[in-house]
Parts: sequence; C-alpha cells; structure tokens
Amino acid sequence: MSDLKAGRSISPLYPFLDPHTLFIVISGKNLQVPSERIPAGIYISVNVDSQRRWKSAISVLSSDRSVVWSDTVTLSSHASPALSVEIWASYEAGRMLGSGEVIGKLQTSWDDLLDHGDEPFVLSFPPIRGVHSSLTLKAAIVHACDDQEGVLSDSLVDCEIARDTDAGHAQFAAYVTSKAVSHLNDAVQHFQLVLDQCPVSHPDHATALTNLAYARLQAYIRDDLEDIETTTSLFREALALRPQRHPDHPLSLYSLTEALNWCHNERSTAADIREAAKLCHELLPLCSEGTYLRSIATGENGVDYVICGCNNLPIDTSDEGIHLRQVILELCPLGHQRRPRALYALLQSLHSRFTQCGSIDDLDESIRLGREAVSLLSEGHPDRDSCLNDLALSLVDRFNHQCKPDDLDEAISLYQEALRLCSVGRDTLLDNLGGALIARFNKRSDIDDITRTISLFREALTLRPPGHPCRDTTLNNLALALDTRYNELHVIEDLNEAIDLYRECLRSLRHDHSERHAYLQNLGFALCLRFMQTQENDDVEEAIQLCQESLAALSLLHPSRYSGYVCLREAYLSRYRILHDSADLSLAVENFRLASGHPTKGFPGRIVTACNWVTVAEQHGHISVLEAYNTCFDLLDSHLATRSSTISRREAAAAFSSARSLPVDAASCAIRHDNLRHAVELVEQGRGQQWSLASRLKTPVEDLESANPKLAHDYLDLSKRVSDAAQSSATITDRAAADQAATEYRGLTRQWEAAVTEIRKLQGFQRFLLPPSYADLQAAARQGPIIVLIASEYSCSAIIIPTSGEPHHVPFPSVSLTDLNNFKDRFAKAIRHASTMGPKVPRNDLIVLLRAVWDEIMLPIINVLEHVLKLQHGSRIWLCPTAAFTSIPLHAAHPFQTRADRSKEPCLEDLYICSYTPTLSALVRSRQMMKKRVTPSFVTIGQGQPGTGKGKALLAVDSELELVHKLVPATVNRNTISGDAATRAGALKALEKDTWVHLACHGKQDPTQPYNSHFVMRDEHLTLLDIMEKHIPHAEFAFLSACHTAVGDKETPDEVIHLAAGLQFSGFKSVIGTLWEVDDAVAKHVVKAFYENLFADLEDGGVMDCTKAAWALNRATHSVKTKVPLEQRMVFIHIGV
Repeated sequence: MSDLKAGRSISPLYPFLDPHTLFIVISGKNLQVPSERIPAGIYISVNVDSQRRWKSAISVLSSDRSVVWSDTVTLSSHASPALSVEIWASYEAGRMLGSGEVIGKLQTSWDDLLDHGDEPFVLSFPPIRGVHSSLTLKAAIVHACDDQEGVLSDSLVDCEIARDTDAGHAQFAAYVTSKAVSHLNDAVQHFQLVLDQCPVSHPDHATALTNLAYARLQAYIRDDLEDIETTTSLFREALALRPQRHPDHPLSLYSLTEALNWCHNERSTAADIREAAKLCHELLPLCSEGTYLRSIATGENGVDYVICGCNNLPIDTSDEGIHLRQVILELCPLGHQRRPRALYALLQSLHSRFTQCGSIDDLDESIRLGREAVSLLSEGHPDRDSCLNDLALSLVDRFNHQCKPDDLDEAISLYQEALRLCSVGRDTLLDNLGGALIARFNKRSDIDDITRTISLFREALTLRPPGHPCRDTTLNNLALALDTRYNELHVIEDLNEAIDLYRECLRSLRHDHSERHAYLQNLGFALCLRFMQTQENDDVEEAIQLCQESLAALSLLHPSRYSGYVCLREAYLSRYRILHDSADLSLAVENFRLASGHPTKGFPGRIVTACNWVTVAEQHGHISVLEAYNTCFDLLDSHLATRSSTISRREAAAAFSSARSLPVDAASCAIRHDNLRHAVELVEQGRGQQWSLASRLKTPVEDLESANPKLAHDYLDLSKRVSDAAQSSATITDRAAADQAATEYRGLTRQWEAAVTEIRKLQGFQRFLLPPSYADLQAAARQGPIIVLIASEYSCSAIIIPTSGEPHHVPFPSVSLTDLNNFKDRFAKAIRHASTMGPKVPRNDLIVLLRAVWDEIMLPIINVLEHVLKLQHGSRIWLCPTAAFTSIPLHAAHPFQTRADRSKEPCLEDLYICSYTPTLSALVRSRQMMKKRVTPSFVTIGQGQPGTGKGKALLAVDSELELVHKLVPATVNRNTISGDAATRAGALKALEKDTWVHLACHGKQDPTQPYNSHFVMRDEHLTLLDIMEKHIPHAEFAFLSACHTAVGDKETPDEVIHLAAGLQFSGFKSVIGTLWEVDDAVAKHVVKAFYENLFADLEDGGVMDCTKAAWALNRATHSVKTKVPLEQRMVFIHIGV
C-alpha cells in the first residue's frame, strides 16, 4: 500500500509525536536510459529499508529528457539513518511486469536530505554516457500520529517472472553499454523464460512479447542477430493484445513501426513502409506534443524515415496508393520541413490518376496541392522548378478538360519561371512549355505561338540525343507542332517532317510503352491530313490500322480512348470525302457517337466533337443529325451545370462559337424531318439553358411536398445550399480560393443531383426538372397561341403552338438568315436616324422596313391564325423570337396600305394583342406562380439625377413618378423612391417588398456581358445579376420606363438575357420593357395612357390584374399616335402573362 499523501500540508510540530520526514519529489532532468529504450514513463523509488519502499507515480518523459512529479510522501526517519533514492524507467504505462530498468541509484542519509531547510535542492546521480541525471527534491521534519506507522509500510511484491524480467532489463542494458553479446544472450534467455511462463491468456503476455522483441530488434540493428521476421511478428502480436485505448497502445505502435522501418531498410519492400506509414498516422495523434515518445517517433528513425521511404515509392494511382500519400501529408503538418515534398508526391499521384480515369476532382486537388507546395518553396529552393512544372502540367490538363483560359495563361507563366530557375532538366520544361503554347495557339491562332513552340522543341531535341530515355516525347511533340502549323499554313514539308518524326518516335519504343497509344494516334491524324492532300490510299489505310491498334491497347474507360475515337472518325471521314462510300460515313458517325459519349473526357472536348458531328451530319444528310443535336444540348447542359456562378456559365457557353446557332439549327432540322413537336422541344432546350440552370433551383415543389415531405425538404435545402455556394463563389478573386469553391460546388451539385434522382423514382415525378416535352410546353399557350420564330442558316420559319392540338409550320421561303441580319442592321440604323428627326417628320425608313416584316414574316402567320386556327381578332398571341428575330420589332409589323374604300389595312396590333416571351418555360413558370397572389402594393422608383459619369439628367422622371402615383388607385398601398433614396439597396428592397413596380431611370444593356446590364441608381448600378439572384414569387408587374431593357445578348443570341427577362425570372409575371432608347419627354404620354387603361375598371370594384398589361399597352400605343412618334410607340413591348 502506498502512503503517498498527495496535496497534504505540513503538519505542526507536537512534542509528544515521533519525528517523520515530509519528502517531496519535484522533478528530474537529463534522465538517460542505459539501454536507450523508450520508456512508458519514469518513477522514483525511495527504499527506507529492506521491507519498505515508496514509489512515486509514473510520469511521462519529456522531449528534453525531463520529468515533473510534485509527489509528496511522509516517511518515518527513526528506523534507519540511511536510505536509497532510485530513478526507474518503466516500459509499461499500465500494469507493470517487474520494476523496469534502473536509471540512477544513490545512497544517502536523512541528515543530508534535511540539511537544506525548506528550500528545494538537487540530487545528482552517477553519469550515464557522460551525463548526470538529477532530481529536484524537498525534505522537512514533520510529526506523525502514533498509529500512522503501519500505513507507511509498503510491502514489495516479488515473484519469479518479475525477477526474471528485471534481470533481462539489467542484462540488456549491460549489452547496450558494453556491446558484449553474452549479455544479449542472457537478456534474451531471461525474456524468453518470462514469455514461456506467460501464455496467451496471461495478463503480462503482451509485455513479455514486447521485451523479447525489443531485445531481438536491437541485436538485429547491431548485427548480432540476423532474423528480423520473428521480431516483427512478436511486435505485431503484442500490438494486437493492446488495442486502442490500452495505455501501452502508443508504445506498441512505435515498436512495430521501428521494426518495419528496419525491415524496409534491409529489403526495400513497399509493403513494410506502407504499413509503417499507417501505424505512424495512428500513432502521432496519441503522442502529446513535448513528450519524449513524440520526439523519437517524429525523428529520423520514425516518421521522417517513413516519409522519405514513401516518397521514394513509385507513383501508385490506386485508392490505396492515394490514401497512403494523404497519410504522409497528414504526417507533415504546416511548418514541417518535408511538407513540400509530401504535397508534391500526392500531386503527382492525383495527376496520374486523372490521366488514367479523368476525374476532375483529382485534377482540382492536384492544383490546390501544387499551389501550396510552390508557396512553401522559396526562389532558391532546388525543388521549386520541379514543383512549378507539375503544377503547370495540371493546369494545362484542366484547361484541356474545362477550357478555362486563365489556367493556360497561368501554366505558361509557371513554365517560364521554371525555365529561368532550372539548371538540370531543362529539356523537360522546354517540352512542356511547348505543349502549353500549342494549346494556346489552338485557342487563339497566334502564329507566333506555334513558331516559338517549334523552336523550343528543336532545342529540347538537341538536349535529348539518340538513346536518351525521353527522346521519344520530344520527337512526338515536335511532330505535333509541325502538323499543327501545317493545318494553319498548309506547307506540305511541315506535314512530311511530322510524319517522319512520328515514325522515328514509334521505332524507338517498346510495344508496352505507356504512351505508345498516343503516338499511334498522332501519326494516324497526320496520315489523314496527307491523304486529303495527296489522295494516296495507303496513308488512310495505315491511319485506320494505327487508330485501331491504339484503341486495342486501352481500357474501356481510359481517357485517351476519346482521342482514339476522334482519330478513327477522322480517318473514315477523310476516306468518305474522297471515295464517297456511305459505309465510311456510317463508321465516322459511330466514332462521333463514341467520342462525344466517352465519360472520362472533359465536357468541352466532347461538346466540340458533338458540334462537329452536327456539321458533318447536316452536310451529308445523315440520319443521325437529330441525335447529334440532342447530344450537343445534353453535354452543354452538363458542362454549364459544373460552373458555379451565372456569369461563369454564360462565359462557358460563349466559348463554343459553333454552338451559338444550335437551337435554331436543331429546330430547323426537326422541321425538315417533319417533326414539329421535337422542333419546339429542341429550340426550347437549347435557347433556355442559362435560365433553366438557374431556375431549376427555384422550381416550385408543392406537389412534391404532398407526395413526399422529407424528400421535398431535402431537395429545397440542397437547392438553397447550391444557390448560396454559387452566389458566394461569384465574389471570389483569389485563384486558389476559387478552385476550392468550385470543388465544393461540384460536391454540393452531386448531392443535389442525387436528390433529384430519388425524386424521379416517385410515381408522377419521372420528368422532374428534365427538359420539358411538347405537352409540357403547350401549357404556355393556354391563353392564346405562341409563335416561335426560327432563324437558321438552313431555313427561316415559324411554328405556331395552339392552345390544343398539333403545332403548325409557317415557312418563310423568301427570307434567309442573311436577310434577317440585314433587317436587323437596317432597323438599328433607322431607329438612330429617327431619334434625330422632329416628331412630325414621317419615318419613311421605318415604314418601309415594317411593311417588309408584315409582308414576308407576319402576314403568313396571320393567315394561319385567321384561317386555320380561326383565332378571333382581339385575342392574345405571344411571340417567341430566336436569333436575328430578337432584334426585329415584330409586334410593330404594319402593311401601311389603304383599301379601295380608303380605310386603312389593319396592322398586327390592330388584329391581336401582342406579347413576347423569352422562352416557353418562362411563361409556364409565370402562370404557375400566379396561383399564389397577395394583397398588391405599388412602388414607383425613379432616378433622374444619376450622378457624374452615369448619364445625362432625365428631367421628366420626377413628373412621370408623380403622374403614375396619381393614376394608381388610392385604395392601393403606394410608395415612391426617388432622388438620394433611389439607391441600389433601396431599389432591391422595394423589388422584394412590393408586388407592382414602375421604374423610371437610365437603363444600359451590356452587349458583351449581359449580366452586367443595369439600371442606373444614385450610388451603384442595379444589375441584371442582382435581380436574378432574388426570388420574389409574390411579385406581379413591372413597368421598365428605361432604355434597352428588352435587348438580348450578342454572344449567345439564342439566350434571351436582358433586364426584362431577368425581372420575369426573379418572379414578376408581367413586364413592360423597351427595345431601344426611350425619350423620357414623350414616354410619359404612353405611361399615362397605359395606366389609365389598366386601372379603368377599378372604380367599379375590379382588382389590379397584371394579365391586362398587354391589352393596356396595346390601347395606349393606339391612343397616342398623334402625340408620340412611331419609334417611341414601338419601343415598348409586353413580356409575360
């Protein structure tokens, strides 16, 4: 029993009590273990006599070989004048077997201890390896009660296995200090004897295993024992008996790690170092900072050895291999000297896995790691150039995968920096920089890039003479550059040299070379090019054979199969163009299909392939043409969905110039195939991608909430998280942070897609968020027919969607796309000219153009409306223009003719009430949201004094606001925001709060970045993006008395991206917008007439009804003919319900 009295205060002196000594063990330092073994802890033993011994608690040894105890004990000092103080190393933190190993032993007397008064003093012990261990103690006389003597005794437990264990420790310490093998043999004999007496069921079995294994390991390290396998097995068996939470689990982890490290040192087996890494990963969190075990575990024979060993392993792209690299990185926290190397090794593994499997997440993570590694390596660090090179490689691959131009520019900059730094390995950097410049040339067609590339590759080739292991790479790269230049300049010598270089490259390779498939494909491409020039059949036959050979060498999901399909397609297509065998065209189409559908290739490449498929199928009238169009739309949708922000989606769409006319071309194709329903579906899917991607996160889910409330809740929650992530990513400017945000966004998007998949499994929700069918879209025509006007290079026509039944085709045989573009330009010129004319001067240019629109476009449509659909005059119709039609004021079409009875021929707006809709889905969505209506409130927002540099003052704004305020019924809650209050924040708040809005200010359409189109407020611009990010389902009507609020996007003309459409998207069901500049002095006449008509019946108990806006605008423009010039009447259009 221990008589430790922890925390007890010193007793007062009483003359009738026997004297005792209060003994305080404070700390120890320079504690050297003779055997050099790592102890579980250190304890102090005070031997009063042969029968009584006091032991302190076992305390953990610190990294500086010190220990703190502060243990207190009261001992009787009258029994013996002398005592011994001993320092012991314990190799068990839990149950001890024996006493451990003695570190220091000192005989002293009570008088010596009490000679220091109440002050701490240092007790120094004999040296070990020239270092004196010491203890800091304190001793004082106290008086104990008579009956305490029995409590102070500590009977020493003694047994045979404990004595043998202690003897083993003593013999092993003697072996380490003397190097005499006889001591080792004695130690092993003692430990083996103990193990023999401790079977598996014995509580000390693990301790006995460990002691024997440690002695054998140290003997192996000192070349006194050859067997390491048995030793490792003993450690592994001991660890199995000391699971997690066992006090000796950390030491057992380290012991096995050390043994495995020595196994690896001896035979360089990857399995040993991999297992050691996993053990270290488990061990370090269990080792507190500052402990001796942690200092050894993280030292050169512990974690450092493991890190170096793993870093020297070959790249392993398996899940296990990647995990190992991640473990190693975790073993190198921030500030660790080996962290850059660990980052670099994981980067290489992830990049290699990307090249094999095509996962963009691997690529993004490799770039993140590369950026960190570069940031940790200073300019003069010998590894900086290699790290720059590998980061650049990943950036080039991501450019090829996602077409982000910033990636390519950054990669080229990194390669150039690496070239400036490197003294060794210049050939590799020359090669890689050349490859990046080829990619930039393919994007920007700057001939200087390809010229410089060829120069770089020729220099690299001089550094890689015949026999150089990487000469094949440079031969291939130089050949690729030459045939790229041939495609631009058509100099046959470039192509012939390229083919010769490809052949030399292939001759230098073994058949199992990892890049042979790529070189075969490149030679195949070059031979196809020469076949088209020379028509030598041998070239194309060889090209086909090479492509087939390359594909045979690749797994089904290998990313390079994509380029194999493209090569084979080019070969068959080349042969078809010369020999006109339809079988070759079918084979080419099959490879178009395989390439565009290859899942491990990035979307941009597949989109380009699908667009080329469309072109070929259209040119040659192949039956697969509609499949090609559908593939394009599906791939574009998937690609844009990976972009987190609205602006980045638009930039991604604009990058594919060949895809800009896809919606109208696809619709034209379907029309030519007599499939009008599919034509409507295609034009809707293609034109509305920007809106549909944004709106799918705002889709009403009332029906889903009834069918499955939990799934509806999960879907809405994920939709909000995806939307929030998209909005937050738009403000990030740091490249690394933007990459991280994109990765997180993709992860959220995958969760969102999984939720959508679950929803589609429900009965009745099979088409949830899928592109709408014709039946879905026809719901837009519930209140009147919709005319979709299609402007394609293949044909220009209209499709009329009636309230029920089949759609009707209206061809425009005398109108071509060129004619429409000419109309568009002439209208713009006529409008500009009209703005300089007096109000009474006839607008002859406009009249001529509007008459042509009537005769060639609208009259054929009206004939179908009147004679086929029997649509009554005064009914509503909706115009849904595409491409060039979006810039022509179709609603203003007019015959400008007088009948024989001198009455005027009616114009379109005399016959029908015209509205526009950007897409059919937008109209359907607005109608769905009309089900929920709230008490209306009306706000007028005006900014006539926008401030310096923001446009001229609009002098009529205040009077227009006052006019509107008076015309709004007094029973309606009304509010006005103008002047200094008309700020961006103030306007946004009003848009969210009020259901009806009248906005009078400058409006600016940005033709290059339409999401920056804006209303000019007092402080900041109120942008289209600001509006789109708001979800205002209760909003009803907006009148935009501003310029250019319904003008589309030049870069993506089949995406109707403008301010009026943005308000409709955010929730406003009915919007009045403008096509060009508004004269605010005359616009108020239209405004006054509009509201007078709109609110005419409210005095009779009617309600504010935004569905009457189109009719009110029609009446207003008729009533102001004598006050407002033609172009200012035409400028206003109605959008929505």
